[in-house]
Amino acid sequence: MKKLLSFLFLSLSICMYSQEYSDYLGAGHSNGITVTTSSQQSKTNWNETASGNKTINGSGLDARLLETSRFLAQATFGTDLNYIKTVSENPFEDWIDSQFAMNSQSMGILTQSIYNQAKNIYVANGGNADDYFGPFWPHFQYAWWQSNIGNQDLLRQKVALALSEFLVISWDSALGDYGVGLGSYYDVLKDNAFGNFRELLLEMTLHPMMGGYLSHYNNPRSFPEQNIHPDENFAREVMQLFTIGLYELNQNGTYVLDSNGDRIPTYNNDDIKEFAKVFTGLGPAEVMENEWNVTANFGVGFYFAIKDKSMVMYDDWHQPGEKHLLNGYTVPSGQSGMKDIEDAIDNLFNHQNIAPFVSLRLIQQMVKSNPSPGYIGRVSAAFNNTKGVRGDMKAVIKAILLDEEARSCSWIENPTQGKLIEPMVRYFNVARQIDLNNQNNLNWNVGYNFFNATRQLPLAAPHVFNFYLPDYVPSSEFDAANLLGPEFQIHNSASSLAYVNEVDYWTYPQWYSILNTWDLGLENTPLDFEALKYYAKDSEVLVNQLDKLFTRGQLSNETKQIIIDAVDPINGTNTNVDYMHNRVKMALYLILISPDYVILK
Repeated sequence: MKKLLSFLFLSLSICMYSQEYSDYLGAGHSNGITVTTSSQQSKTNWNETASGNKTINGSGLDARLLETSRFLAQATFGTDLNYIKTVSENPFEDWIDSQFAMNSQSMGILTQSIYNQAKNIYVANGGNADDYFGPFWPHFQYAWWQSNIGNQDLLRQKVALALSEFLVISWDSALGDYGVGLGSYYDVLKDNAFGNFRELLLEMTLHPMMGGYLSHYNNPRSFPEQNIHPDENFAREVMQLFTIGLYELNQNGTYVLDSNGDRIPTYNNDDIKEFAKVFTGLGPAEVMENEWNVTANFGVGFYFAIKDKSMVMYDDWHQPGEKHLLNGYTVPSGQSGMKDIEDAIDNLFNHQNIAPFVSLRLIQQMVKSNPSPGYIGRVSAAFNNTKGVRGDMKAVIKAILLDEEARSCSWIENPTQGKLIEPMVRYFNVARQIDLNNQNNLNWNVGYNFFNATRQLPLAAPHVFNFYLPDYVPSSEFDAANLLGPEFQIHNSASSLAYVNEVDYWTYPQWYSILNTWDLGLENTPLDFEALKYYAKDSEVLVNQLDKLFTRGQLSNETKQIIIDAVDPINGTNTNVDYMHNRVKMALYLILISPDYVILK
């Protein structure tokens, strides 16, 4: 019997299913199976007996823990093992529901508060208050990191970042001087992450930072005699990048084709011009105090606008008349400019493309680059109608994270499964999953060296198309297999080596720290390896522990052996007395640069 059980454990996956199964025994596949053993006897608690069934049902093994580690890798920026163990004890839907109930502090308010505190520190260290400017983009970065280290609103923060990568603004532009505005825009994404997509779309449209980025702030009506016409920038991008895309889609994300087998465009240049008429007349709600007595009005420079107040309509500057939008809808003449905007948002929100478009973008950000049409279709159905509501983000998120294609382990070995984890998310993983040796309880991080190395940080895309295109095809092999690899667009010889160097800096902090502050004279924050030293006596135990944390139980035997072979020679006979630290650093360094980690399956 023992030989049979050993064979089962060696030859079968330990991944667990929540649905019926017909493929193998073990690791939870135990319905209708009784196992008896010669050692079956009562324990100290006479109501609890040692059961042979545990050898088949996975109880006491790491199966559920690893499944949970993989789930949290999709749903969060990373957690420690204790958190993983806690989540593993209940259904994943329970955890999602608890996350929906989590409050989240305002990033805009925190950015201003951190600026005030940073200025005080600067002055206390001998600086002149008049020389400390802001709040700028570094103060937003401080706030982002402060909000994402030690926080509990893990799912909301993950969804907010996902939204920020297709509803794009960037501080790597003229917006970099407006830290509170950056935080306020991030609040729109974060606060609507569990709301309704229509409200998110409207608030995003009216936010002054989006107005400044895509130039519908102070966008005037037509004055043909002066050759002035509405700016078309936002009108184009709100369709192409934010809501419906370039071509008509079926609900499963496949393209609708005409009688010639060609894709059908969702809009044309005339549609862009009509939408551009809608997004005219928006200007500042308030202006900052100023010595020139500038007041809130249409035409006031963006510099003066309060960046955390939604733009308001100045109807005299709004294009009058009908606007002919998509699917034959006409915005009637004679209504207010703001009503025109709401009608246009409704026209996009009710377009047949929006459900598969948004579903695909969020699946690609959170789970996999190449979801099947069935997966997209199921998420689209949740978007279209959940209990009579269209655009319910809670329903969409549940559909994404609980779908069989995200959860069933039969998909793990499928060549279409998984995604390359983008560099900044790997950065967040390390900072969240390894203890930080933080001497001042400030998790402020500008991440400038990391940004220089990888060109990635929150709200730092080089253009409105994000860091990478969602339909990027990395190679001819991908093309032949009809596969996408979005994140591979920023994975090249320079960026990959830069990431390896960053990991080296993190694991050997005499060179650099995981959190680096900016011009404040604060101490840096290196990783703290004390907790991992407990496992470092045995290299295999150490690697297994890191496997649970970073590679979700999917570390290949080949990679595992490479790491063990590198760690084993590091022992007490070396000149470095703290060799346990060095064993941890070597193991962590190698696992973080391994393909087993950077590919999320």
